Amino acid sequence: MSTLSMVGGRKISFTNLDRELWPGEGITKYHLIKYYLEVAPFMLPHLENRFLVFQRFPKGIGQPGFYQKNIPEGAPPWVRTVNFQGSEKITRYLVCSEPETLAWLGNQACLEIHPWLSTVRAPEKPDFAVFDLDPPLGTPFEKVCRVALVLHKILEDEGFKAYPKTSGSRGIQVYLPLEPLYSYEQARDFTANIFKAVEKELPNLTTTERKVASRGDKIYLDHLQNARGKTLVAPYSPRPQKRAPVSAPLLWEELAEPSLVPSIFNISTILSRLHNMGDLFAPTLHHKQKIPVGK
Repeated sequence: MSTLSMVGGRKISFTNLDRELWPGEGITKYHLIKYYLEVAPFMLPHLENRFLVFQRFPKGIGQPGFYQKNIPEGAPPWVRTVNFQGSEKITRYLVCSEPETLAWLGNQACLEIHPWLSTVRAPEKPDFAVFDLDPPLGTPFEKVCRVALVLHKILEDEGFKAYPKTSGSRGIQVYLPLEPLYSYEQARDFTANIFKAVEKELPNLTTTERKVASRGDKIYLDHLQNARGKTLVAPYSPRPQKRAPVSAPLLWEELAEPSLVPSIFNISTILSRLHNMGDLFAPTLHHKQKIPVGK
């Protein structure tokens, strides 16, 4: 059964609005679409003019989802797309700048939205360097926060301003906005060098070891997300986990609070935080910085 509705002057056919996308929690496709429309003023600036990758769960998170790069079939003609010529094929990416597009994505059961780290205008020049703190299952979140705070101090001592957010799962992702002057390789080398300094300071807690089996119980410092086509989850994007958590921007001082846990940020709670505190990630869109690069 479908329902035809007007959203921002666009006619959108919504289907299966009562389907639980988070089974057993009463969170339906209707709630996801409603959330996307309410969070749109805060989320859209972080998606605009970027190639997007999605994780879709048409039958809810109780069933396997799948990632999608090409625009889903049956997309309305008003949805903006941009073609990108890769090494082997052309991908037709969706580019989202309207609440109507977010609502349509909600109807496609897109629970995760992943933007590129560069824009469609300069796809080879990232305007973010990202530091991904990836803890193994069972790691207390306060340990991840401790690592993030050491990273913050190292960056701050080098004269950089960076911005943390929860991954929406177990980790923390720290964004350093860049002037789009550098290659992905240069951004990756920069983050790798910073992470080496973090690992040197916290050798018993962190690792840059790429082999999972060799990491033990240490928090993985992942610099490899700094590559063309690789993505991290967008600010305010939901995640396919219990209670519908979202990736939530944080204040650095919040990371020092022992009571901080990622699960408190979800599609039911994040909007009141946004209305009270505003978009803590807004400065990443304007405060672009330069980094040292090897010759």
